[in-house]
Parts: sequence; structure tokens; C-alpha cells
Amino acid sequence: MPPTFDLLVIGDANPDVIVGPLTTPLAFGQREQLIDSGALTLGGSAAITACGAARLGLRVAFAGRIGDDGAGHHMRDQLAAQGVDISGLHLDPSLPTPLTVIVTRDDDRAILTAPGTLAATSGRDVPEHLLTSARHVHAASYFLMPGLAADLPGLFDTARAAGATTSLDTNDDPSGRWDRAALAPVLARTDILLPNAAEAHRLAGTDGTSVAAAAELLAHQISLVAVKNGADGALCHDGRTLLTTAGIRVTPQDAVGAGDSFNAGFLAGRLAGRPIAEALDLAAACGALSTRAAGGTTAQPTWEEALTHLTVNGDSPS
Repeated sequence: MPPTFDLLVIGDANPDVIVGPLTTPLAFGQREQLIDSGALTLGGSAAITACGAARLGLRVAFAGRIGDDGAGHHMRDQLAAQGVDISGLHLDPSLPTPLTVIVTRDDDRAILTAPGTLAATSGRDVPEHLLTSARHVHAASYFLMPGLAADLPGLFDTARAAGATTSLDTNDDPSGRWDRAALAPVLARTDILLPNAAEAHRLAGTDGTSVAAAAELLAHQISLVAVKNGADGALCHDGRTLLTTAGIRVTPQDAVGAGDSFNAGFLAGRLAGRPIAEALDLAAACGALSTRAAGGTTAQPTWEEALTHLTVNGDSPS
């Protein structure tokens, strides 16, 4: 029987409040500062990836935990409106939905997150029938959900036993510990690792070396490592070969969620049977195109739109 879903995404979903750009230092002492814009958008690395993949035409399901409150119901509605199956998104009656405030400045941002249900999220929130009915399982925000992180090896084992491939985007570690020993059992069951450049260095323990060196070292543990590298594009390594892409040219408005849209593009490309180099080009295009509007999902491209921009920028896939 063919899989019901192309992709199951496991992890975080929360509202993002994005304000900025801040042109002066953040002031306390009850000072009020004016900024150019503010937006309330769908957030969470996992949720943005799920929406991006659905926008690219994949059959996507989502599993996780949010609060049974106004913010949680809004997240469910937003995901469903993007075509994501939310049957595995559980409502917690006792904890609030997480909330993230993002303050932008130049090409950087500060991220403040109230965790809400994140710490309570675990493998029990991931229905087994979703794990065994998807072609690929992606997990995000590993360090934000310690309960889920501890259960990920078993979840990935179940998915892989049913024939699925797996991927992981750890995102940042707020504790700063980057416990590679605890992460090792998950990486051993991960087919694709999707960090950004800073995360790749922290995961590999290679601060002070090149991003390519970090990717190569990580590729000795995982079959394929694809690294988002900001304005420098992206690169990937399979333990033998380094591939790079410069991405495409856009005028960015907001880079929040660009890495998650990159994830969606890379997974969509691989699930469509595209060679790694083409999947990398597609992923970089998806990440860049998502920056054209505020929030992580507003400007996510369709499959046709991403391919069109690749052609216009001279990177037409063969």
C-alpha cells in the first residue's frame, strides 16, 4: 500500500511576533521605541518547514503539541489552511502555546521564546500510524523539546522500519551546551542533517575552520549534510563530494524562516528524485524567495515558481 503522506514533520508550532528593524540598542527603563514594522505570523521551525513543503506540492502531516488556547487554535487553522494534515497536532489543556518574539536588526535578529508546551512535547504526541505512512520524517528544534529529543531515536527507528527516510534540523541550543553525546543516537538514525553554518560548527566542534570542513566532518556521521550559509548560498557534503550553490538574487524583506523554507525545498527535491545538486539549488531558491515578505510562510514559493526563478537566474535544472 503506498504511503499516505510524502512528509511527516515533527516539532514546534507557535505564533511569531516579528518587529523591526531596530536601529538603536534595545532600551529598558520603560522606554518606548518605534520601529518600521511588526507582524504576527505562523512560526516554529517545524511548522514553517511543513507549510513550505505543502506549498511545493507535497502531501504533508504535522505532529506536535500546542496549547488549547486562542494561539493554539490559530496555529491549527493556519497549518490546515496551508494544506497540512493536523490530525497529529495535539491540544494541551494545561499549558499555553509557545510564543516567539523576533527583533530584527540589519541582517541579524534576536529571538525570545516563551516555551509553553515545548518541554511537555514527547514521542507520545507522534501517532505511530503517521510514522509508518510517510515517505520521509523530518524533526526540528531538537534542543527546544528535551522530551521529544529523548524519544527521537525510537521514532526514527519506527519510521525507517516502515521504509521512510529521516532528516533533522536541530536549530539553536539556548543552553549553549550542544550535547553531542546525547545527540549521537539521533544522528545515527538520520539520513539528512540540515543545520545553518553556525549550527554546523557547533555540532561538529569546528569553530575557526571553514563551513565546508564542518560539513565534511558531520558527513562522516550522517549520509548527507546540507548547510544553509546565508548570503553565501548553501553547500552539502555526502562524505565524498562537496557541492555548493550561490543561491538566487532577491531583495529580502525578512529572513525569518528562510532556513526552514530551505529545508522544505531540499526535502521536496530529494523526494521528487532530483539529484543532490539540483535539490540544493532548489532549496537555496526556496529559502531566498521566502524572504520577500514578513514571516516565514507568507512568500514561500510553489514548485513552479521556484523552478522559474532558477531558470531566470541561470541555474535551470537539467
